[in-house]
Amino acid sequence: MRDTPASPSFWRSPLRGPWLTSVLGLVLLVGITVLFVTGLVSYAAYNPGLAPVNDKTPDKGILGFYLFAWPTDPHWLYRLTQGVHVTLGVTLIPVLLAKLWSVVPKLFALPPARSLTHALERVSLLLLVGGGLFEFVTGVLNVQLDYLFPGSFYPLHFYGAWVFFASFVAHAVLKVPAAVRNVRRAREEGELVAPRPDPPTVSRRGALWFVGGGSLLLFGTTAGQSFDGPLRRTALLAPHGGADPGTGPNGFQINKTAAYAGIDRAETAEDAWRLVVVGRSGRTVRLSRTELSQLSLHSSALPIACVEGWSTSDQWWRGVRLRDLAALVGHDGEPPDVLVESLQRRGAFRHAALRANQVADPRSLLALYVNGEALSADHGYPARVIVPAAPGVLNTKWVARLTFGKV
Repeated sequence: MRDTPASPSFWRSPLRGPWLTSVLGLVLLVGITVLFVTGLVSYAAYNPGLAPVNDKTPDKGILGFYLFAWPTDPHWLYRLTQGVHVTLGVTLIPVLLAKLWSVVPKLFALPPARSLTHALERVSLLLLVGGGLFEFVTGVLNVQLDYLFPGSFYPLHFYGAWVFFASFVAHAVLKVPAAVRNVRRAREEGELVAPRPDPPTVSRRGALWFVGGGSLLLFGTTAGQSFDGPLRRTALLAPHGGADPGTGPNGFQINKTAAYAGIDRAETAEDAWRLVVVGRSGRTVRLSRTELSQLSLHSSALPIACVEGWSTSDQWWRGVRLRDLAALVGHDGEPPDVLVESLQRRGAFRHAALRANQVADPRSLLALYVNGEALSADHGYPARVIVPAAPGVLNTKWVARLTFGKV
């Protein structure tokens, strides 16, 4: 009679055992905790408690507790936190797959539950495996701008993260003490050890080196998305946008082109486009690009950092301070929040809200120029918002309207 996956003798690898599984598990314990924390930080960076347009998980309930108002200092904050989140997530893929391989016999073990504790462990394991695969797959697809899954990435990844992390914590509470003991002792015994193993072709430490090499390779082909120069060219797994940005002052990375966003050149022409600024008591001004360029202009050196993990180095932006535009429509003291509306025809962030501290920062601009040249169409001509430490999608391009006040 042939062995089935439910039979211990079906699994013949001499590598499986408590030591290997425990080492991989402890690596994931640290790595996944960092991923969850940086994911919550990214959630906070959108200021979801500020306005419905910023909150892509409206039915989140208690899961979406708001952490804090997102700061503008240091100006590279989101570039760091989201770069770590995406790069670490990709780097951990070989570790996750190796861990799943090491415990796969337990997924087929019978009976399904030998006790209440065992039943809880099995349920947490199933949720852990399913949730982990879901989070890593959707995360990688989002990084590659391949939205093959049904629905929006934001709620799917958000709710999946909570399911995954809850099962991860439950599993860790049950297994970490044993994992630490297994790492400290050399003797291999238990249900993961094959009763009739095949001859070994590599040691367990050799297997760890193999997994580590895979992680190092993924790190090397991902981390460069946060840097300029040669390292960016090694980031083969990083998103590179829908078009080549070319060279020159506007030659830095983009995700969404003007064509993708449905921007009609006729409506951005000098004689057609007007920025509408609305403020206190409905006071409204309309400004052409020429009129904007005749206001007091300021410069800021700020990066673009996106949720997909990529970022640029600091670019030199020049334009009108947001707080000066607020003053034009009656907000002479501390400026309020602002709702930014784009000419963009489609996409989740055609509208975005910025908090008062972001508006007040002297580096926050309605930019007209970048690196000494007028914005290109793909970088938001005739005007775009640029704010320190904000996610790229909140740096709205092709701005048509600014409404200052409660949003």
